[in-house]
Amino acid sequence: LSFANQALSAAWLVSQQGKLETGVYQVPQEIDERVARLKLAAYGVEIEELTEEQKKYLSSWDSGTI
Repeated sequence: LSFANQALSAAWLVSQQGKLETGVYQVPQEIDERVARLKLAAYGVEIEELTEEQKKYLSSWDSGTI
């Protein structure tokens, strides 16, 4: 998994040549999720999409507790 993230991130960096300032960047979320989905697919696992009700519930939370 680590190598897949590194390889895809290196390809992403090349595609961004001239667009990024010098610095440290996190692995783009799209790449991280792609690698995770591929690994899960190799095990025969699929991730379900959230229902509208689940999305609403998740977005209703505020930071911390009351």
